[in-house]
Amino acid sequence: MAKKFKKSYTFAIKTSLYLTLFLSGLWTAFSYFSGNFHWWALLGFALVCYTFSFFTTQYRVENFIYKRIKKIYDDVSLLDSSTLNPNQVTTDMASLTREVEKFAENKKLEIETLKVRENYRKEFMGNVSHELKTPLFTVQGYILTLLDGAMKDKTVRKKYLQRASKGVERLIYIVKDLDMITKLETGDLHLYTEDFDIVELIQNTFDLLEMKAAKKNITLTFDMEYQEAIWVRADQERIQQVITNLVVNSIKYGKEGGTTEISIENLIKNKVIVRVTDNGEGIAKDNIPRLFERFYRVDKSGSRKEGGSGLGLSIVKHIIEAHSEKIYVESVFGVGSEFSFTLEKSKEIPKRVLETETTEA
Repeated sequence: MAKKFKKSYTFAIKTSLYLTLFLSGLWTAFSYFSGNFHWWALLGFALVCYTFSFFTTQYRVENFIYKRIKKIYDDVSLLDSSTLNPNQVTTDMASLTREVEKFAENKKLEIETLKVRENYRKEFMGNVSHELKTPLFTVQGYILTLLDGAMKDKTVRKKYLQRASKGVERLIYIVKDLDMITKLETGDLHLYTEDFDIVELIQNTFDLLEMKAAKKNITLTFDMEYQEAIWVRADQERIQQVITNLVVNSIKYGKEGGTTEISIENLIKNKVIVRVTDNGEGIAKDNIPRLFERFYRVDKSGSRKEGGSGLGLSIVKHIIEAHSEKIYVESVFGVGSEFSFTLEKSKEIPKRVLETETTEA
């Protein structure tokens, strides 16, 4: 009940009391010295004085102060068209106070959000320029060397053009990844969901990356032999990209003669979880929370010997989240890492598969 009591009433009561006490004191002094003092006259005067003071003060607060604050609020709210709502017309100080407080909280939140975005923008621009300048300067260096006379030597010309071509390929790779992650974040990249065998998809990925893994003598394997297909429902092309990025990452930071193992397990009735485990370098605990940030690298030296755009894990995270699924990471530095993500099971085996099995039978 006390909370609902208007603050303007409290102000009017206190103000009226102070005025009544002061004026009653003057009345008492005047009556006493004039020899015409009566208690009933003092009480009547005090009652009339208090009533008049209370209503006058309350009226002035509600109209004079309220109107000016309302005008300030209306002027400020013009800065944000979303606040121009006919339902926001107020008729008392309490409602206006709530609106002003809500307006201030919203603006404070907007300012804080803008600050975070500004810091993110600055960091992003710095990362983009850092990633692009190395291949750009490399390509520029080779081209300038050729223009300065090296072009006349066929051997040098071919070698430098090949190196410049690799630099251009790296630029294209970074730009494509940037374009994809931008589409994923803005929702412009639409997913084509279908039923497919996740075991077959992983095996195809192993086949594609077999030569890359062989360079470091890394074995790509399942945790067991899967005799039957495991059907899931997702965007097959994007999930293959997820698995490819995770496997490439495990090869990139894996140890010579190591292993990258993938397992598929039932999580709940309609979900499976895919785990990609390696026994590579592992990740320090402090770096794990930032792993999925764009351009974030665990290697603080800034070495680019392993290549990549620095966007692989960020793309993985966005693709999985676009499927409304979850991705997890566990790692022990010097022991290895495990990336896992969930997928929705297919509700039924695709008709084309059943037709094929029937024909073969």
